[in-house]
Amino acid sequence: MLNFTTIPLGRAQVDDLAIPVCENADIHDDPEVQGLIAKAGTLAAFSGEKDRQVVLHDLLDGKVRRCVFIGLGPQGKLTPEALRAFAGKAVKEAMGSKRRGVLLAVPLAKPLAMEAQMAVRAIMEGACLGNHVFEKYKGKPDTRPLNTLSLLVPPTTAKRYKALLTRTAAICRGTIMAREWVSTPANDKLPAQLALAFEKATRHARLRTRVLDEAQLNRQKFNALLAVSAGSAHPPRLVEMTYTPGKKAEKTIVLVGKGVTFDTGGINIKPSAGLETMKADMSGAAAVAGAMVAVAALKPKNRIVGITPLVENMPSGTATRPGDIVTSYAGKTVEIGNTDAEGRLILIDALAYAVKKHKPDVLIDLATLTGACVVALGEKIAGLFCPDDALAEAILRAGQSTFERCWRMPMPEDYKELLKSDLADIGNMPSSRYGGAITAALFLSEFTGKTLWAHIDIAGPAHHKKGSDYCGPGGTGFGVRLLCELLENL
Repeated sequence: MLNFTTIPLGRAQVDDLAIPVCENADIHDDPEVQGLIAKAGTLAAFSGEKDRQVVLHDLLDGKVRRCVFIGLGPQGKLTPEALRAFAGKAVKEAMGSKRRGVLLAVPLAKPLAMEAQMAVRAIMEGACLGNHVFEKYKGKPDTRPLNTLSLLVPPTTAKRYKALLTRTAAICRGTIMAREWVSTPANDKLPAQLALAFEKATRHARLRTRVLDEAQLNRQKFNALLAVSAGSAHPPRLVEMTYTPGKKAEKTIVLVGKGVTFDTGGINIKPSAGLETMKADMSGAAAVAGAMVAVAALKPKNRIVGITPLVENMPSGTATRPGDIVTSYAGKTVEIGNTDAEGRLILIDALAYAVKKHKPDVLIDLATLTGACVVALGEKIAGLFCPDDALAEAILRAGQSTFERCWRMPMPEDYKELLKSDLADIGNMPSSRYGGAITAALFLSEFTGKTLWAHIDIAGPAHHKKGSDYCGPGGTGFGVRLLCELLENL
C-alpha cells in the first residue's frame, strides 16, 4: 500500500527508514532528517557519493530502528530518475532484509533542482515499480514485495499531492501487469490465453472489451494477420479494449500493440542464439493492455481504444512461405519476402481496422519491431517514427518526463522505393539490408491513411536480461508510463 506519513520521526516507531543524500548540498528541510544525515556524515565511508550506502541502527533514541542512507552524488546532477533509482534501491534493500515496509524521506529543500511534485512522484514511481518480483515459477521465492510503501512528507505536501497516490498506483499497477505478461513463458501465454488475460484485466477495470477469434478474423479478412499465424497450432486473437469518458469525448485515440506470443521467424527461422527471449515479442500488446488498465483509473477526457493482435509465428506444413502474396485488411496486396518480418503484417491489419472502425484523431502503435532499432539506439531508448512534428514532440516530452526515452528517427520518402514489389502492391521486406527500422515504419505508414499516427519501436527497452534499480530481469513494462503521460496531455 502506497501512502504518506506526516508524523515527525521522533514521535513514532519506524522499523525501516531510507534517506537520499547529496554529497555537496542538503536537499532535506526536515530537521530530524538533517540530524540523521549529519550523524551518517561522521562516518569516513560515507559522504553522499553516488551509489554509496550506509546503514545505521537505533537512531533518535531507538525510534528509528534501522536507517539506510543512499548517496545520489552532486546536487547539480540530481534528476527525477535519480530519485526513482533511490526509491527502487531502498525498496529492494528492504525486501532483501525481509522487511514488511519502508519509509522514504522525500527531499523538499529549496536547493532541489526540480518541483516538489516531481520529486514526490518520482519517489512514488521508483518505490512502486521496485516493489515487484516475478517469481511465480519458483517453489520458494527468494524475496517478497513489501506490504507498505510510505513517503515522509509535511502535512501540507501530503494534502497537496494526495491525488498522486491514486494516479501513481494505477500507472505502476498497469506497468507491473505488463511486466508479468512479458516475462510469462510462451507455453503459458498462447494467443487465446493472453487474450483471456487481457480481457479479465480490462473487464475488471470496467472497460468494454471484445475478443475476435480466428473465425471472426477470417470473415473480416485480416489476411495479413492470419498469414503470420498460419503455421501455428494455436489460433490467433485480436483484443479490443475501449474506455469512454463520462462526458462527451473530445478526441478518439487508438493504441495498437504488437502481440507475437512467440516468434520463431516462421519458415525464415531465427538462429538459436537468443531465441528464448522471443517470448517478449508481445511487449507492445502488453504495454497497450497495461496502459488501458491504468486509463480506467485515470479517467482521461478522451475516448481511448486499445487494440492488440495476438499470434504465434511458427514453422510447419501450413506456414506461410516466402514469396506468398496476401491481401491485407486494407485491400492492398503484400508480397512476403521474409516470414520473420511478421510483426508489421499483424500491425497493418490492426492499424487499418482501427482507422476504418474508429476513425481516430490520433493513432499510435508500439512494437518490438526491429533488431535494427536496437542496433541504432541500444537497449534503453525506443525509436520514434512520426510524420507530425507536434505529435512527435508530445511523445518525446512524455518520454523525458517518465524516463521511458524515445529518439525521433527519420522517415525519408525515397526509402519507400526499397519496399516496391514486382508482383504485389508492396513488399514486407526491403530490398536493402540497411535502415531496417526506417523501412519497417514506412511499411506501416502505407496503412494508416491520413490519420495522425506515430510508431514507437520498443525492441530495445521492452525486455532486459539484467535488472535495473527499480525493475528486475525480464519484462520492463516499457511504454505504459509513456502512454499514460501522453494521454493525459494530448
